[in-house]
Amino acid sequence: MNWITLGVFVFFFVLIAALGFYASGWRRGNLDALDEWGLGGRRFGTLVTWFLLGGDLYTAYTFLAVPALAFGLGAIGFFILPVGVINYIFVFCVYPALWSVCKRRGHITAADFIKDRFDSRFLSLVMAATGILATMPYIALQLIGIQMVVGALGFPMQGFWSEVPLFTAFLILAIFTYTSGLRGPAMISIVKDVLMYVTVIAAVIYIPVELGGYGSIFGAVPQEKLLLKPPSAESMNQFSLYATMAIGSGLAVFLYPHATTALLSASSANTIRRNMVLLPIYAVVMGLMVVMGYMALASNVRDMPEYADYFAQYGVNFAVPAMLMHFFPSWLLGLAFAAIAISALVPSSIMSIAAANLFTRNIYSNYLHRECSAARETQVAKLTSLVVKAGALAFVILLPLEYAAQMALLGGIWIIQTTPGIVFGLFTRWVERRGLLAGWLVGVGSGTWMMTTTSFTSSAFVLQIGNYTIPGYAAVYSLVLNLMVTVAISGLLSLNRESLRAVRASAAKTLENSARIESE
Repeated sequence: MNWITLGVFVFFFVLIAALGFYASGWRRGNLDALDEWGLGGRRFGTLVTWFLLGGDLYTAYTFLAVPALAFGLGAIGFFILPVGVINYIFVFCVYPALWSVCKRRGHITAADFIKDRFDSRFLSLVMAATGILATMPYIALQLIGIQMVVGALGFPMQGFWSEVPLFTAFLILAIFTYTSGLRGPAMISIVKDVLMYVTVIAAVIYIPVELGGYGSIFGAVPQEKLLLKPPSAESMNQFSLYATMAIGSGLAVFLYPHATTALLSASSANTIRRNMVLLPIYAVVMGLMVVMGYMALASNVRDMPEYADYFAQYGVNFAVPAMLMHFFPSWLLGLAFAAIAISALVPSSIMSIAAANLFTRNIYSNYLHRECSAARETQVAKLTSLVVKAGALAFVILLPLEYAAQMALLGGIWIIQTTPGIVFGLFTRWVERRGLLAGWLVGVGSGTWMMTTTSFTSSAFVLQIGNYTIPGYAAVYSLVLNLMVTVAISGLLSLNRESLRAVRASAAKTLENSARIESE
């Protein structure tokens, strides 16, 4: 254990804990009201929303998994760059309208909007349950990120003492989320983003100097990991997988409840539009993170015996921590590890708040306590946020680590199935709720089945058309089926409705003619 590294790490951890508790009085509001506790009173301006979204979306798992993808599989990891292009355009076009409707109608969650727009508590329940189930393993992944950093600091990786720091982080997270609501992560996200930027910038400057420059780094990367495998007469190879991963992830990112919660906390629709113009700055950082995976590959950290136990425990996700441990001085390593740990706390707190909002508004208030008061609603949300975090902690402690990653992959497939409800609900009156339910069922069912074909180890699915294979992201394939079913059933129901109207109009006309003849 390096005491300088540990000291710097603890300093920043204590700092963000203090800021989390202090945030309860920041931009003071009535924290007994759910829109104040769960959405920060919808008063966050452009800068705070920018930091909050950055803290929310670019998590500890992102910091570890994106470079690990390049480290393990190569150029496919760069799919994260077009993700930014797609999701920022998608949000710019869709979410200002959603914010305006939610503000005007007093909606706290996207499922509130679904209930109001389609007049269906059950459809709202389905959307809320999808969001909660997709979020839970995501929180678990953040806790695994903290666990990984704690192990790298020198704490045991197995047994009771390996879990004590995790419980400590859980208690800090639980208490400041309970007391401060969304204000807590909004404030500490500023510290988190600054530390992340410092870490990434230091890594892309300092480590290449140690490795002989970027030419040496890319020269050390095997040729097959520098480029995607090109299409052939038999298969699209990696091209279709790269494209569908970019499209699917780009659509899914902001459909997660924590991202929607952060967007709905903005002070105006224009605040969201400005953020979609500014957030591509983070896409630059994501590109540098992918390059960090190549740095780790060129560093040969996986073959260094001092990191063998870590790689055995955490797999390729330990590539970046190992590289930082090898190259960074003690004080900078402490700062980097603090950045990773705080990058886990910020999104975890927002995720637990978002899941609590969904449960309270769309399950508890709709089904368990229809006459729930505003104060009671907020209290239930606070308690639910604790239960959600406790569930994620139990997931990490009691189940193998790979289960959380597998469930998170499944969550990405599930959450994208809510796309038709949001988009069609905002921009057309034609789609039927029964069509949306049928489409959701087909999308979730087919996407889950596609993952079973890989024993839940991958979300890639190989589509076979004749003798030609098209590997792709299961979320996109299942969303296409969802849309086809939604449109087909809505169309049939619409035709049926029009036919009934025509029959009724014809019957009314016949009665009118009969009455006129009788009178004559």
